[in-house]
Amino acid sequence: MRIKFDDMINEFKRILLKKGFSEEDAYTSSKIFAENSLDGVYSHGVNRFPRVIAYIDKGYIDVKAKPEKVEAFGSLERWNGNRGMGNLNAKFGMDRAIKIAKKSGVGIVALGNTNHWMRGGTYGWQAADAGCIGICWTNTMPNMPAWGAKDRKIGNNPLVMSIPRSNGEHVVLDTAMSQFSYGKIEEYKLRGKRLPVVGGYDTKGEVTREPAEIEKTWRVLPIGFWKGSGISIALDIIATVLSSGYSTADIGKKCDDEYALSQVFIAIDPSKFNAPEMTDSMVDNTLKYIKNSQPVEEEREILYPGERVIATRKENMEKGIPVEDSIWERIESM
Repeated sequence: MRIKFDDMINEFKRILLKKGFSEEDAYTSSKIFAENSLDGVYSHGVNRFPRVIAYIDKGYIDVKAKPEKVEAFGSLERWNGNRGMGNLNAKFGMDRAIKIAKKSGVGIVALGNTNHWMRGGTYGWQAADAGCIGICWTNTMPNMPAWGAKDRKIGNNPLVMSIPRSNGEHVVLDTAMSQFSYGKIEEYKLRGKRLPVVGGYDTKGEVTREPAEIEKTWRVLPIGFWKGSGISIALDIIATVLSSGYSTADIGKKCDDEYALSQVFIAIDPSKFNAPEMTDSMVDNTLKYIKNSQPVEEEREILYPGERVIATRKENMEKGIPVEDSIWERIESM
């Protein structure tokens, strides 16, 4: 089935209001969930919504919580998320980084004790829409083995980088440190499809493209094998040090599930150096050069990070957002 964007927002909002959110927070959070699905990231939009409601019911998410500033030095601030709604806290973190960057050129906000931010790319688009370069990342529960290990001791710690363009067609990279996020693996399983490339290990210890097999072992492959493993560890440590929050190891030892995360939001205002036209020219020249590459398959288009999102957003706004019947029925019954 397909659901209209506004109808999806209203359905999410109806449920969040019943869970105790304010009118403003319920709408903002619902809009972020719906936008994730509008952009084709169903794994961190409509598909994830029921799990978030379960986290609220378990007490992992405080529906009334607001971030509190702990301390600040220059363009760097440390905030306590008080285990509030993850996407609201993350939006606040990037908003705050943008505000600092507009004044000082660079803004860095470290946010501890927060919750899953859903689609990390949301906050890259947010920064780019404000004319800023955005960089942000989060740690996670231990859900991936370090390279060479069997047991899960590191996170798939998503990293986002965005570059603004005046036409709104920003360059936005949103990548987990695993070849596929668990949300994406779940999405392929729900669709009854295999992963396009190997994404983890099965119960026999063999690499596989079968999402259901990977879910049995929770052994996902890091991107670039040992390189992704190393980047994951570094991102986790930096987020922990800057936020004074939980590391992936702490989350694994102290938490029953994935909450009380640590995140970093960085905004850089290129207009402090360049006129927007100059930045556009630099970005456009690079993208044109890349898109003129010779494709492996004759009719295959070379895409830059974020380009597919723009096309998906337009299609889903016109036709409605595709949703698995069972998931939407579950949401409507809440």
